Amino acid sequence: MTPSQLEIFVRALSRLLGWIYMACWSASFYPQPIYNFRRGSTAGTSIDFPTVNWLGFLFYAIYNGAFLYSPVIRSQYAARHPLSEEPTVRFNDLAFAVHAVILSLIVYSQFWPIIWGLQVSRFQRISKPIAGLFWGSVLAPLIVIWIVLSKSPDGGYDPSIWAWIDVIYTFSYIKLVITIVKYMPQAWMNYRRQSTLGWDINQILLDLAGGVLSLLQLVMDSSLQSDWSGITGNPVKLFLGNVSIIFDLIFITQHYILYRGAESKPVDPHSDSDLTTPLLADESTQAR
Repeated sequence: MTPSQLEIFVRALSRLLGWIYMACWSASFYPQPIYNFRRGSTAGTSIDFPTVNWLGFLFYAIYNGAFLYSPVIRSQYAARHPLSEEPTVRFNDLAFAVHAVILSLIVYSQFWPIIWGLQVSRFQRISKPIAGLFWGSVLAPLIVIWIVLSKSPDGGYDPSIWAWIDVIYTFSYIKLVITIVKYMPQAWMNYRRQSTLGWDINQILLDLAGGVLSLLQLVMDSSLQSDWSGITGNPVKLFLGNVSIIFDLIFITQHYILYRGAESKPVDPHSDSDLTTPLLADESTQAR
């Protein structure tokens, strides 16, 4: 195989991996809402998770859309990364992000009985740290936009100083922070209950596969350009995959090792637990 043929093959493989990881990540959004709907309850799922999840993916969609279709952002990226041909963002990244926003909103809406009629604990309320993260995430891009407009003499078009690309990077960093934080309430809930019942493990397995393939595609794309700054130039994709993998491994450890075979325990309705309704007896097999 000649070098040119090898390059064509690797590019095709990169595109294929992109669509496969998108399919895995996209599919990972379906098990939990289907599981909740079948049970008629959101018990076992922390409300904090979907509260910030949809916002994070909305920002991720904005980030991908800007790098794909904004001439300003693409030119500023080229100026800051002269060795790269183009940003290592693909259409499948945008398609995945838009799909994720929709599915994340569906899961969030399941905590509103008036919409789905599911049983929701009266203790399922958004925690103060997550509420602070949500509103801080909304405020942060506005602050960066103000900095760009006030510090840049040409209104943010000079990439050598504060520019519009920094606003787009802000969306990506917020997405990263949300990804790091959003899993914590769920992992803590599982620890308190000593059980993963109500938290569908299938979504985690699909998420893990998507994370590994996402990182592999990013490495391949940067290798093709002979410029490893393509990885650092797309920090959200790099760290998003790594963070997701770490938490996926935590949930897998909880499910298959620490709390393997654990049954849900009745919860005191006067406690501050997130669960007031025990899970059905046969859900231990469904969750596996």
